[in-house]
Amino acid sequence: MSYSRRGFLTAVGATGGAGALFATMGALGLAPTAEAAARTAFVPPQPSDFTLTGRGAKKVVVLGAGVAGLATAYELGKAGYDCTVLEALDRVGGRNWTIRGGDRLTELDGSTQVARFSDGVYLNAGPARLAQWMVTMDYARELGVALEVFTNANAQAYIFHEAAGMTAPVRWRTAKADVYGYVAELLSTATDAGALDARLTAQDKERLIAFLRGFGSIGNRAQGFAYTGGERRGYHVDPGAGEQPGVELEDVPTLSEVFASGVGQRFSFEFGYDQAMLMFQPVGGMDAIPRAFADAIGGHRIRLRSKVTRITDLRDGVEVEYQDKNGRGQRIRADFCVATMPPHILARTPHNLGPDVQAALATPTVNSAGKIGLEYRRRWWETDENIYGGITNTDLDLASMWYPSYGYGGRRGLVVGYYNFGAQADAYAALSHRDRERRAVEQGMKIHGPKYRDELAASVSIAWKLQPHIEGAWVGWPSRTGAYQLLNRPAGHVHFAGDWLSYMIAWQSGALESARKTVTDLHQRVLSS
Repeated sequence: MSYSRRGFLTAVGATGGAGALFATMGALGLAPTAEAAARTAFVPPQPSDFTLTGRGAKKVVVLGAGVAGLATAYELGKAGYDCTVLEALDRVGGRNWTIRGGDRLTELDGSTQVARFSDGVYLNAGPARLAQWMVTMDYARELGVALEVFTNANAQAYIFHEAAGMTAPVRWRTAKADVYGYVAELLSTATDAGALDARLTAQDKERLIAFLRGFGSIGNRAQGFAYTGGERRGYHVDPGAGEQPGVELEDVPTLSEVFASGVGQRFSFEFGYDQAMLMFQPVGGMDAIPRAFADAIGGHRIRLRSKVTRITDLRDGVEVEYQDKNGRGQRIRADFCVATMPPHILARTPHNLGPDVQAALATPTVNSAGKIGLEYRRRWWETDENIYGGITNTDLDLASMWYPSYGYGGRRGLVVGYYNFGAQADAYAALSHRDRERRAVEQGMKIHGPKYRDELAASVSIAWKLQPHIEGAWVGWPSRTGAYQLLNRPAGHVHFAGDWLSYMIAWQSGALESARKTVTDLHQRVLSS
C-alpha cells in the first residue's frame, strides 16, 4: 500500500496524536523542531492542522480589543477558532487611537473634550510611527493598509535647550555640523600629534584623518584641521540664480559653546534601531491598523463597551463575567481565554488564577505619557520656516514637538505641541485641557514666536494615565525574570499577551509579536490535547 505525504501524516496524527505528528513533520522538514522553534518564522494556525490530527478548533474569549487582542483573534480565526473579543471601550485599538473632528475624550474625573479638527486633520494620540523591520509593516501589507513615510528626523527642525542658555532655537543641521566639526577637529589634532600611536598604525592614522575631514568638514593638516563652519550649517540667504551664491550662516559658536549647549546628546536618537529612518505611518491615521483587523475578524465577534468583571479558570475551560453596553451582567464560557488588558487593569479584575499570578500582574510599573494636537489655520512651519515633517527636541517640559508628515502643501495642519513622558507628562495631566494648551503654547512660542499662539484654531490633549480602562502609556519591568516569565506562560486555561510581555514595550510590534507567541502556544496546546 502506498501513501501520499498528506495521507501518511493524517495516519500518524490519528494513531500517534499531535506529538507524533509534530515530530514526524519536523523530521520531514515540515514543522519546527523544539530547538529551532525560537528562530523559526511564525506560521499561522490553519484548518489543515485540525484535518491532519482529527481534532477541532476551540472556543476562545479574548479580553481587550487593542492590537494584541485583535491580532490574537485574527490569527486564531484563520484556523476556525470561535473567538469572541470583549472590549471595555466603545472602539477598537486600545492605545492605538487616532482622534479626528467630532471625537470625544473623557478622562477619569469626567472632564470631556470634543475635538474640533477640520476634515483631514487628525492626531495619532498613541503610536505614530513604524520602523521598516517591524512586523507591523507585514500586517499592514497583509491587511491592505496603505502606508506613507513618517519623517522621524529632519535637518530643518530645531533643537532648543533653554537651560543651557540658548535664547533661540538652532536648526538640527546647524547643530549637527558644529558638533561633528569640532569632534573631527579634536580627534584629527590628537591623532596627528601621536596621541593614538599605541592604537593606530601610520596608515590607520591617515585613513582616520581622511575620514574625519569628510565627517566634520574640517581643514587639512596645513590648516590645523580647523572647523570654521561652512554650507553644512545652512544659509541666511539660499543659493539662487545669476550672481546669488547664497549667504552662509555666520557667527560660528566656539567649541566650548557648542559642547555647553548639549545639542550633541540629541543625535544618538537617529541611530536607535527602532527610530532610524525611513519610518512609516498609515495613510489617514494609525487606527487604520486596528480597524483593518476588526474588519477581518468580523464585527459580530467584537463586543464593545463590555467591561470584564471576573475571570474564573475552570477544570475544563474558563468563564468570563462582564458588564455589557446596557449595564447588564453577562457570562461567557470558552475553552480558553487570552487576556490582553493592561497588567495593572488585570490586577484589579477579580480572578481565581492564584496569588502568584496576582503578584506578577502587580509587578510592572506604569509609565505616563501625554500629547497635545494643535491645529493651525495655515501651515506656517512649511511656508515660513521650510519644515516639512520631523521633530523639534527641547529641554522644556513639552519635550518634543512634531510637525505633520501628511497633508504637505495643504491649507491647515496639526502640530503635536508636546509629546512628553514621566514627571513632565504627569505635570500636564494635572492641568485642565485649557491650561495644558496655554502652557504648551507659551513654551512653543519660545521656538516659533507669536504665530504659534495667534494662528491656533483648535486643540485636543491626552493624558494616558487618565484614560478609562487604560490608565497609563506603557509599563516597565524591574527584570525579565520571575513575574515576566510567569505571565508568558498560561495560568490554567488563561493565556496572556500584550506589548508588556515583549522586549518591544510601547510598540505595536511588541503587541503583535506577543500575540503570535500566545497563538502558537495555545494552538500547539490544542493540537496536543
